[in-house]
Formats: sequence, structure tokens, C-alpha cells
Amino acid sequence: MTSDPLLQPFQLKHLTLKNRLMITSHEPAYPENGLPTDRYRAYHAERARGGVALTMTAVSAVVSRDSPPAFNNILAYRDEVVPHMKALTDDCHEHGCAVMIQLTHLGWRTRWDRGDWLPSLAPGHTREPAHRAYPKKLEDWDIARIIEDYADAAERMQAAGLDGIELEAYGHLMDAFWSPQLNQLDGPFGAGDHDSRLRFTMEVLTAIRDRLGDGFIVGIRYVADEDKPGGITQEDGIEITKRLKSCGMVDFLNVIRGHVATDAALTDVIPVQGMRSNPHLDFAGEIRAAAQIPTFHAAKIQDVATARHAISSGKLDMVGMTRAHIAEPHIVAKIMRGEEDRIRPCVGANYCLDRIYQGGMALCLHNPATGRETEQPHEIPRAETRRRVVIIGAGPAGLEAARVSAARGHEVIVYEAAKDPGGQVRLTAQTDRRKEMIQLIQWRFEECTRMGVTFHFNTFADDRTVLADDPDVIIVATGGLPQVEVPGGGEDLVVSSWDILSGDAQPGTNVLIYDEAGDFAALQAAEKIAVTGARVEIMTRDRSFAPEVMGMSLTPAMRELQKRDVTFTVTWKLAAVEREGNALRATIDSDYGGVTRHRQVDQVVMNHGTLPLDDLYFDLRPGSSNLGEVDYDALIEGRPQEVTRNADGAYRLYRIGDAVASRNTHAAIYDALRLCKAL
Repeated sequence: MTSDPLLQPFQLKHLTLKNRLMITSHEPAYPENGLPTDRYRAYHAERARGGVALTMTAVSAVVSRDSPPAFNNILAYRDEVVPHMKALTDDCHEHGCAVMIQLTHLGWRTRWDRGDWLPSLAPGHTREPAHRAYPKKLEDWDIARIIEDYADAAERMQAAGLDGIELEAYGHLMDAFWSPQLNQLDGPFGAGDHDSRLRFTMEVLTAIRDRLGDGFIVGIRYVADEDKPGGITQEDGIEITKRLKSCGMVDFLNVIRGHVATDAALTDVIPVQGMRSNPHLDFAGEIRAAAQIPTFHAAKIQDVATARHAISSGKLDMVGMTRAHIAEPHIVAKIMRGEEDRIRPCVGANYCLDRIYQGGMALCLHNPATGRETEQPHEIPRAETRRRVVIIGAGPAGLEAARVSAARGHEVIVYEAAKDPGGQVRLTAQTDRRKEMIQLIQWRFEECTRMGVTFHFNTFADDRTVLADDPDVIIVATGGLPQVEVPGGGEDLVVSSWDILSGDAQPGTNVLIYDEAGDFAALQAAEKIAVTGARVEIMTRDRSFAPEVMGMSLTPAMRELQKRDVTFTVTWKLAAVEREGNALRATIDSDYGGVTRHRQVDQVVMNHGTLPLDDLYFDLRPGSSNLGEVDYDALIEGRPQEVTRNADGAYRLYRIGDAVASRNTHAAIYDALRLCKAL
């Protein structure tokens, strides 16, 4: 027995949810041909094993062929989905976890040139900015067909043994009927009073209840306030809420505030790193108080204390910690074991959702096993033989290597030239909006300390230092140094984005930032310079700037930089820099050819990735048994490295992270996990 509010059961109709934590509907984009196969099943089963009470699969599982997936959604209109959803549900039920799915017609929030190349649909012709499609205005036969499609999809989910479904009504077709801006229909579904605007919703609910009966659980995740001029107001939302309750066909409400038709708007609904936590929790509580119906909600509730408050204060009946469970699938298990302080924190980097909206599958910057449950372990198995592992570098790659090796039971020694762990992440965290990133380092360092890893800080390790420890395995995680080469010369006149962020170089007053890498560092340097009042131009040879940052994570940076009047220039590249009096003359040209321009500035900042800091690796290579070689097949398949190229070698040698090549934090951590889990 426990008095923890989060661990109390909740009765939803006939269904007993064993605690108050849920994973809200989200689409990790793992389906194959629109079906939730092994990767999808293993992802949800792992979180069920971790103790969550309810996992809501599939944001936007589509019910109709003319709702083509925007980002590899589940195709709920296919009969073939049933056995796959049954396998997923059965696996989760084994751990006492309930399973539901979110069903929708995307309406205007998709593209016509996907799937079967059918026109997108809406109750008007308004173009949705995010997907750039002009929808067909619904006809009566469209409406009748889609209502049946909803009922068919719901029946498939009941046949698969799910505990319930959730209809989506924010940014999609259903709530477009509710919107005074978007509903341009005449007749019984037109944008007149609430009866007309809600008619489509009520007919969908009626069709589902007629098909499934009153015993099956049906809820709605819906917008109760679009928070935009001319949109659905809070007053509309309260009225809609009351009508959804009074119709008697809805068992729970999952509350959303905001609109999602642009990257910036979506980011306000689902805040990212550097934005306010749980911004809509109080609003959801107001809806619950007004309606007195089971109420769910999630929006950057990333810590257990806030989730506990949401339940104990009566704001919610079930609290969603979705991205938190992407980072840490065993939140409930760790709470129950008294290990709340060991929960891997979500740092809000939003690598998960940003990748989805760019057409990739959800991955966690912090946890490379997420989405790879069929390949990578969340809990590290012990090794049969204990070894001494020496690691050089305590950035994210080195710390993950240390954590995983220590969890394997090895003796681990880490050398770090700086006085603190962190590497490049410490520079990233210099920007106030990105300070949450330091938790990547803190969590790993605390785990390593708990397991007895030995750290030597302020120690520049050479080959003699490392070999004095008589290691069995050496892992070089020394990272890289900024690349500042200018093709036509002048690298001695430029500074790097790292120099700006670290304070080694002071900002100029008229600054050109040339960004080849397209990552956060250029934006952070621009912000640090711009706050001084300097004129700042960010230039890239790409067609768009900062492509590695991606849409949602770009939003808070853009808000700050546009406020500072930073200029963004695309399709131009830096060719040369030379001194011109007290200023610098930057020559720029284009990959498209035939043009040359000049900029007179007082500072040029290069953001061009890193070059590996690999001298130590090459010094150690001749004495290693594998000569540094990695068997990629074994690495990918999770087998031990057994390459031997030097029979006289005294140790095995590897390098990971930016000591190999300039990549990102996820790649560095992933390198370490898949190498060290098999040591």
C-alpha cells in the first residue's frame, strides 16, 4: 500500500488503471507499410514493463484512404492492422498496462501527393501552412463515407482487444467543423451554432456506439481553446466540453490548448527545451472542474513532482508523461523501488518529435535504446568476465561508455582534461534556453559515481598515462576541435562558434556567421552576439538555415533572433577572408556559380563542425590487438568485438563520438551503448 497520489488506481468505466501515469497518443513513426510491427510492439511493451498504467498508441491512426499519413502513421482503415494491434495489446496486458489508440481523419493536415494521391479534405478551402496543401471542400457523400470509416476503424480496434479508443479533434478534420475560421459549409454541418458545428462529431460518436455498444471506452483528445484570433475560444471550449459530456457517448476528455498549423504554434502546444514547463496544466484543471468528467492531459510534464501535483491537486485524473517515457520507460518501476532520483530525465531536446516531422522515426537524444528495443537494451546485462576499461574523455560519449561498462561489471577509469564532465554539452548549456541539456551529463555522471567509476579530472592523458593502468580495453572519446578552414584563405582571421560561446572571443559589432554545420551552435553564437546590440548575419550555402535543428526546436531560437533583427541569408557561401584596414573583407560566392559578392564586417564566425581530436588514438593504435578496427557487423548485431590484427597487442582499442567524425550527441551516445554493451 502507498499514499503516493501517482500510484493510486483510477476507475475508468469498467477499466481499472493501476496508477495515474499514462503515455498519451503519439506516433513514433515506427510502422512498416502502415502496420505496427515488431519495432512498434516492442517500444510499447517496454513501457508497459516499466509500469505505466495506460499506453495510448498512435497519434493520428488514419481511418480513411483520403487521409494519407503525414508521418508514417498507422493505417487503421486496413483489416491487416488487427493482428498486429492484438499482438501489441497482448504484450502490454501481460504487464497490467491498458492499451488504447487514437483515431482520426487528418483532414487538411496532410498532403495530396502522399498515399493514393487523393485530395486532402476540409469543411473549407483554407490552406494548412505546415503541409502546404489546399483541401477539397467536403461534400455530403464525403461526410457520410468518413463517418462509416470511423466506425469501421473503431470496430477493428475492438476486435484487436484494445481497451478503448480516443478520437482526435485538434488540428484535424473533426475540430475543423467546430472552427468558425475553417468551417465554410452550408447546411446542417455548417459553421452556424454549436449544434451544427458539432453535428459531425456527434454522428461519428453515434456510429461508433451503434457498432461497438456502450461498454467500449471512447474518449476525445480535443482543443478546448485554439488561442488564436477568430479560432475556437475558451468559451467555445467550455460549451463543447459540456456537450461532449452530456451526449453520454464520451468516457474521458484529453485536453489540448492551442493550434498546430505552423511549427511555432505546434511548439506552444508541445513546448520544447527552454520553454515553460506544464504551461496548460491549470487550463486543463479548469476544464475538469467545469465538466466533472475524467480528464487527461500532457504538455511538457517531464518531472515526477509536477505529475504528482497534477493528481494531488485534482487538476487531472490521469497525467501524461509521454516524452518523459521516451527518455525513461521505467518511470513507475523506479518510483516503486524508491529510485526516483535515478529516473533518466527528459531534457526537452525534442529530437523525438522533430525527427518525426522531418520524415524520420522517433529517437531520443538521451536514450539510444528507445525505438530500438528489438536491438538495444534499456537495462544493461552483466558481463561474464570483468575487465579494466580506460576511457579518455568525459563528454556524452565517454560518460555513456563509462556507464554501460560499469553496468556490465567492469572496472572503469575515466580521464578528462577539463575540471568537469560534459565536453561540448557544457558549451551548449551556456545558453540559458538550452541549460536543460546539462542533465544529459549530470545523470550519467551520477550513475557512474554510484557504480564506482574512477574519474581523473584536470588530467591531460597521454599514452603513458593510459597504459600505466594496464587496461584490457581503451576507449578514446576525446571529441573534436572546431573546423575553421576557409577555402580561399583567411582562417587565421576568423573565430569559431565555440570561441563565442566559451567567451574565448568577444563579440564584434558587425558580424558574419558562416554556418556549414547547420546545428545549434551557430544560432547560439548569433544570440550571444545579438544581445550586445551588434548587427548579425547568419549565412549558409544550404537552401534553408539550421537544417539540423529542425522545426519545433528552431521556434524559441527564431523568436529570440528575429526579435534581435538577425539577418538570415541562404544559398551563399564563404570563399575567403582578408584584412581590409581595421575591418575584414569577406568574399562570398555560390554553388550555383557565376556570382561573387563582398561583405565588410569586423568579425567572421565559423560554424563548420569539428575535426577529430585523435592524436592519442593513433599513438595507442600500434599496441592494440585490433589496431583500432571495429567489426561493424558485430557492432550492429550486438556481438562482442573479436577482431585481432596484432597478436602481440596488449589491449583492445576503440574510438567513439566526435573523435571519429563530427556528428551529434545522439550518435555519440549510441556509439557508446552498442559498443560497450557487448564488452
